[in-house]
Amino acid sequence: MFICKLRSALLLPAAFLLSTAFVAQAEEGMWTFDNPPLKQLQAKYGFTPTQAWLDHLRLSSVRLNDGGSGSFVSPDGLLLTNHHVARGQLQKNSTAEHNYIRDGFYAATPDQEMKSPDLEINVLVSMQDVTARVQGAAKGIADEAKALKAREAEIAAIEKESLDQTKLRSDVVTFYQGGEYWLYRYKVYKDVRLVFAPEEQAAFFGGDPDNFTYPRYDLDMAIFRVYDDDGKPLHTDNYLKWSAKGAAPGELIFISGHPGSTSRQDTMAELLLERDTREPLVIEYLKRRIAAAQAFAAQGPEQARLVGSTIFGLQNSLKVYVGRAEALSDKAIMAKKQSEEEDFRAKVAANPEWQKEYGSAWDTIAAAEEKIKPEFKAQLFRRTDSRLFGMALSIVQYVAEIKKPDGERLPQFHDAGLPSLKFQLESPAPVPPATEKLYMSTALQMAQEKLGSDDTFVQAILQGGNVEPTVSSMVDGTKMGDPAFRKSLMEGGEAAVAASTDPMIVAARRVDPIAREMTRRMRDTIASVLTPAGEKLGKARFLVYGKNAYPDATFTLRLSYGTVQGYPYNGTIAPPFTTFYGLYDRAASFSNQHPFDLTPKEAAGRDKLDLSAPFDFVTTGDIIGGNSGSPVVNRDGELVGLIFDGNIESLAGDFVYDGAKNRAVAVHSAGMMEGLRKLYGAGALADEIQGKK
Repeated sequence: MFICKLRSALLLPAAFLLSTAFVAQAEEGMWTFDNPPLKQLQAKYGFTPTQAWLDHLRLSSVRLNDGGSGSFVSPDGLLLTNHHVARGQLQKNSTAEHNYIRDGFYAATPDQEMKSPDLEINVLVSMQDVTARVQGAAKGIADEAKALKAREAEIAAIEKESLDQTKLRSDVVTFYQGGEYWLYRYKVYKDVRLVFAPEEQAAFFGGDPDNFTYPRYDLDMAIFRVYDDDGKPLHTDNYLKWSAKGAAPGELIFISGHPGSTSRQDTMAELLLERDTREPLVIEYLKRRIAAAQAFAAQGPEQARLVGSTIFGLQNSLKVYVGRAEALSDKAIMAKKQSEEEDFRAKVAANPEWQKEYGSAWDTIAAAEEKIKPEFKAQLFRRTDSRLFGMALSIVQYVAEIKKPDGERLPQFHDAGLPSLKFQLESPAPVPPATEKLYMSTALQMAQEKLGSDDTFVQAILQGGNVEPTVSSMVDGTKMGDPAFRKSLMEGGEAAVAASTDPMIVAARRVDPIAREMTRRMRDTIASVLTPAGEKLGKARFLVYGKNAYPDATFTLRLSYGTVQGYPYNGTIAPPFTTFYGLYDRAASFSNQHPFDLTPKEAAGRDKLDLSAPFDFVTTGDIIGGNSGSPVVNRDGELVGLIFDGNIESLAGDFVYDGAKNRAVAVHSAGMMEGLRKLYGAGALADEIQGKK
């Protein structure tokens, strides 16, 4: 499942520029909408999207800040995404009596639509190049730490100016390792209501064994409705018309979504750190969390419900990181990356002026990576994995940061980001105490083992006590689960936080200086060095290769393209699409045993379906985590599919793109209609999507 969550949660550094040999090959690339691959498309397919075509697709595409992508599919605010992207909101709305993940949901009428507790939707309204302002802010400042602060202050000023002028969410995004900085403005929607989701088993047929594989038979879809500021269904002219026919083998398609991050342009020093230091520790961390959650789930059905989404996400992440580790251990891949770097360095060295200005960047980055090595274990394991503690620490820092000038604050507390931060901190979503105890105890036990009981972070939380009783006391004694309490602390400011005896707040006050010192050290000794070195490589790349490369994935809107096409696997050939026949065959082949069992609706509805209808399909389009829920459209801009996964070969896609084997997996538009109309009795919803109401 290509959902974008883990990397930010683990505080892993962002990746750098994406391309192979720095110039994208055919069908490779996650292109920004200001620099679409028009020449490549015209040369290979004789098709050049117009600006109106691009603008319509951009304004029809959405980012879900739960970690995925989506698109508008009706003039009245219907939003299509994946079930696994919607899963977080389904989990938050579920109870022991109403398990919407297991049982699905359908609102036959608008009054039955289910409000999402804390889902924010972003639509990219405009893009502006602000490179000169950001880079100019650090010009002439020799001290690297001060230069970084100057850049950060300028970014904060740009974002605040834009927010004040436009009232739009305003994010300055770094591209090409700092070679470019762009201001992205988004229209934000926070009233998002669930209309339809199938059962988990229908959406995730085959479970973890089938995840990141193909052929597939998953109805991984969900539909929300977005409401405007007046509480009415959003009326928009920018939505994707539905193709009843859907994608056909060999057809040119486009993917518009929000890929999270990649490392295709990392230097060899960075890739070696990933392989030798980060990947093993992250994999160990994920396995420990999965084992603890599975043991908890074995206690009973309610425990299994409470941790089901956590296990789902962690298993998905584990498969990703194992795939990354295998790719970085592949001699052919590493030789390719080494060759790319040598080619780039040779071209820079061949020009004396370029070599003088940019030639030292690789060695500078390598030296900084050596400094990161001893820091990474603490960066990873100084954690609680507790939502309650995380909110407590955010509030402790918020009341202190908000008093400072905007440009001097920690980045997450700049004015431009405060509305989204407050929206999350004031979320009414329940936080089950049982899972808080489980997650926090597991994290602190790992911290003790990896960092030692005398580690300052461990001591700040436990105060010499044992993990489980300390955690139980904190969770049982806190009021942080109450959004009104959290809001009162934010409104009460530093005085209220300082006076609070809430155990989570008290512990957060002790952890705050440790967290700040870690941030300061990483910023002043690592980021301050990597940022100007990255800018040098970005500028050198433009000089050497021009702008024929695409920037690294940054969970911002990108355009990919490709064709519907099978591929060789297991000594045979994978088909370009699957059918409903295959669903029933695969279930029968496993004697209908979990995770290959049919849902009651699928079992009862077989005779209603056109079993030859396309179900899922694969395309050569270039995607990565965060693309989940991305619309797949044809030349006419019609929706023909819905991205939900990649094949196992695509797991190397963090570092390289191989058009012969990399495939994005999507639900077919015809298959979605079969399900809505014939399995779920959602004819009214299908009519609205197809413009028949």
